Parts: sequence; C-alpha cells; structure tokens
Amino acid sequence: MAQKVNGNLNGIRSATAERIRSLYDIKMGQKEFASFELISLMSELTGEIGREISVYITRDGRIADVSVGSDRKVDMPSMRVVRNEDRLCGVRCLHTHPNGDGRPSGVDLGTLRSMQLDSMASVGVSDGKPTQLYAAFIGDENDEGGREALVYGPLRPYKLPNAALIAEIFISDDRFRSVTKAVTESEPERAILVGMESGEAYDTLAELSELAKTAGAEVVATVPIKKRPIDNATYVGSGKAEELSLMGSELEADIFIFDDELSAVQQRNLEETLGAPVIDRTTLILDIFASRAESREGKLQVELAQLKYRLPRLLGQGQGLSRLGGGIGTRGPGEKKLEIDRRRIRRRIYELEEELSEVEKQRGLRSSGRRGGKTPLVALVGYTNAGKSTLLNALTDANVLAEDKLFATLDPVVRQTELPNGTGVILSDTVGFINKLPHDLINAFRSTLDEVREADLILHVIDISSDYHDTQMRVVEDVLAGLGAGDAPRIDVFNKCDLLPEFPVRIMRDGARKRAFISAKDGRGISELLALTEDALSFMRSAVDVVIPYSRYEAVNFIHEKGTVISEEHLDDGTHIKAYLSGADAGQLKKLLGQ
Repeated sequence: MAQKVNGNLNGIRSATAERIRSLYDIKMGQKEFASFELISLMSELTGEIGREISVYITRDGRIADVSVGSDRKVDMPSMRVVRNEDRLCGVRCLHTHPNGDGRPSGVDLGTLRSMQLDSMASVGVSDGKPTQLYAAFIGDENDEGGREALVYGPLRPYKLPNAALIAEIFISDDRFRSVTKAVTESEPERAILVGMESGEAYDTLAELSELAKTAGAEVVATVPIKKRPIDNATYVGSGKAEELSLMGSELEADIFIFDDELSAVQQRNLEETLGAPVIDRTTLILDIFASRAESREGKLQVELAQLKYRLPRLLGQGQGLSRLGGGIGTRGPGEKKLEIDRRRIRRRIYELEEELSEVEKQRGLRSSGRRGGKTPLVALVGYTNAGKSTLLNALTDANVLAEDKLFATLDPVVRQTELPNGTGVILSDTVGFINKLPHDLINAFRSTLDEVREADLILHVIDISSDYHDTQMRVVEDVLAGLGAGDAPRIDVFNKCDLLPEFPVRIMRDGARKRAFISAKDGRGISELLALTEDALSFMRSAVDVVIPYSRYEAVNFIHEKGTVISEEHLDDGTHIKAYLSGADAGQLKKLLGQ
C-alpha cells in the first residue's frame, strides 16, 4: 500500500506528486542526520512547486511522514514514537523554505518546543537548490519557565556534521528529561485572544483577558482586528485566520478565544485552520460560572445555560470537546462530548428546568419566611468585580469571599442587618453583570435574580476607579431593565474611591437618584451610605407613631403584617407602636382605628 503524502496537493501534477511520495523510499543510517540525497530532492521539488515540504525522520533513519504546505508554512501532524511524555518525541523534522532563507522562523521554533521534536531543521531553497541548513534543538529552561532553542547554522547541506547533530539530539533529550515536570491540569492553557475593534472607548479585549485569567488561562497574545464585515465562514476572513495559525504555532498556543459569539460553522472552520480549540466569549463566561457554582441551584442554572447555548452549536464542538483532558470551555456538561445527541440534550434541559422549578419553590418559601414581617429588601447589584461582596462584608460582617477577580461570587448571598435608626433590612448580594452577558445565562438565573426585581431598594455598586465605569453602569442599567427592575428606587454607590487621587464628595442628591462615594475596603463613606439608605426607605414608607387601644388589637397585627416595627411597648392606655408603613397601609390603619 502506497504511503500517503499529507497537506496541500492542490494543483500539483500527478508525476510531481509521485516524486514527492518517493521521499518515503529514501533510507538513512542511524548516525546520519539528513542525507544530501534527501536534501537535494526536497529542494528540487520545492523549487518546482513553490511550496514548503517537510519530512519526519525517526531515530533509525526512516521517513515517517511527508507533508506539503504553502509558500509560508507547512502543517506538521503531531507525532510521537517515544511513549514517555518526559522525553523528546523521537522524530526530527526537516523542511524547506522556498524563499532561500534557511533560518528557522518563530513558527518553526514554537513547533519544536510544543511538539517536543528531536530537532527542527530548515533548508533554504533558491532555484531548486539548497542554500544553507539550520538545525534547532530544545535547550534549557528560561526564567519564564519556557524553553530556549539552540540553533546551529548556517551549515553546508552537502557537508553536514552528521555525527555532532545526532549526538546533540541525545544531549537535548537528557537535558529535557532531567528537568521536565509532569504535565498537570493546573498548568495554564496558553490562550490567544481575538476581537473585532468596535470603535468605542471601552476595551472589551482587556476585559476578555481578565476573563481568560479568571478561567485559569495564560494570555500569550491579544489580537485586535480592525472593524470589517463579519466573515460567515471564519468570522475574521481566511487570510487573517492563516495569520492567526502562524501566530499560534509560534507562541505554542493551546486555545483561541474570540470576543464575540461564533456560529457553529465559524467555530468548526476556525478550528480546522488554526489547529487548536476555539471558543467564544459566551463559552468562556459559562465556563467560569461552571467552575465557581457551589450551590445546587447555581450548578443547575449553569448547566442549563450551557446546554441551551451548545445545543444549536453541536456542529462546531469538534476540537473543543474532543480533548481528553478537558480544558477551558469544556467544564460542566461539555465533558460529555459529542456523543450526547440533540434528543438527549433536550431531555436533560427538560429535567434541569423541572429541578430548578422545585428549587425555586423552596427558595420562594424561605424568602417569604424571611420577609414575613415585611422587612425591606435591599439588593446589591453591579458590574463584576465592582466590590459588592466587600460592601456586603462591611455592612453585615458576612465573611463572603471577596477577591479581585471577575465573578468571585456566583451564588447569591442574603444577610439580615439593622440600620442605625433601628430599621431591620435584608441585604442580597447578586451575581455580577458583565458586557455581552450571555442571554441563556440571564434566563437561567432569572429565578435567582427575582430578588432584584422584588427589592424595595437597589444599591448599584460601581467601580469608580475603572476607566470604563460609565459604560459598565450602562450595561448594568440595561440588564436591570431587561429584568423589569429598571424603575426600581436605587442609590448609585461609587466604590473604590480609595484608588482615586482625591476622595470625592461623599453624598450627592440630584433629584430622584442619589449617589454615595465610598471605599468598602477601608470603610470611608459607609456611614453616609447608611444614612442615604435610611432616607430612601423612609421616603417610600410613612413613619407612624400610634397608641392602639387593647380593644383594637387587630390593628397591632395589621402593623406587624404590613409594616416594619421599630418599637413596641404595652402600657396602661394601650400598645405604643412606632413603625414604617406604605402610604396605602397607613391609610388602612387609620380606618382600622376609626380615624
């Protein structure tokens, strides 16, 4: 059976293709790095077709693979004949450069390191003749934990120091084995971020970088693309996709993350071109939620959102779901891989919705129990990492995890506290919002976010130290409007004022909207915020101070049921009560008392 030539054979005559295939027939001795016969034939064929040609050579001198690429790059299949992962792979690559320059490119050196090749050798070709040869080997670790590349050359192709080059393979292997660490799941995936420039001041790629780091990735490059029509096949266009492929090889990227949603076709085509898994911003956010959800309800909500998002995109999940070790974008239900067909996914979605319905009922009962006395509900909302959890801790000693990370808190936290005037309130810390928040995630978390819609007062926490806090405020406002809470009373709480050159005026009142300037971290402005909160809640309700005759005790029950009791004392003339009631309930109380 004839051995196959891989790669780009389009437009190559059958006779030439057969001569390329004949490279498999060349045999070399174990002490021969690359024979001049092999170098000459590869150069002649490169000159004829104008494309790179590569061969993989095993340590016993056998040609294990022959591939044809473009004039800039040849895709090299992953190959390993040595089983131990802490050893070099056991094959060396020899390939041609049609431009006459034999020096190894950044792509060549990146491929050497990522594939753990015995060596990466490159031959410059001019007019079908070899000009010079360079041989690169994996060197020692550098200060960044990566590997240096040792490059020998230029060497004369017709008079190679074969024995020395073969010896260098084994030296490199010993060097590699002596310090190689076992590959573990804790090692970060190397990510390249890609995003279309929007023309707005907001740097969404910088935010995507923070998301990637939160997911555990190491960002090795960020590629902003000038605004252009979206390509239906690859999102960025075939030419740009080829450039990204070269960059990925050079930087040894494990994954590409795109800032906008990709269709199934775009994802599949990109993975084929880039030779690495491709995910989009939505998948990344869902992945972070999957890794951080702790409560049963949170886990169910995230899985539901992931499955609803992935169902129409099964076509594009090849690379992302085929990785045996998992990785970013595959956590949660992604580990079930492509074997899950649409029918099973739809059934699982139905099961999740039923489970969430039951959990929602139970949570509703707990919530109504907490608010049985009509204790005001104050919801903390804001952009992710605005400092909501830090503020909750400052107000209630809740000891909620507060990290300088996106989505540090996922599951909602509810705490009861008392304002300085004695009014009891319930504080609810909700999940942070973010630009381009996935619709499926909002829908899945809608039941959890009901407390925002039901809140008597919303504290909109804003990171004033961010250069983009105006845009972040707008994002939160849009989400609140989508939840039906756009008109709810609120206070804009500008947090992290300690990071500003000068602490702003702490309270501003401009009509219906009030603003407080605080540092939840060091406590400045908290007392002023509490005063604003008291004022806002008092404005929505009437303060009543009544004496209820014992003959009208049903009025006492009414106040307990409808209002917030501040004080209650039973004296000879009746029950003295101070409380807050809504305007309508205050009117109803007067009727009960016959006033």
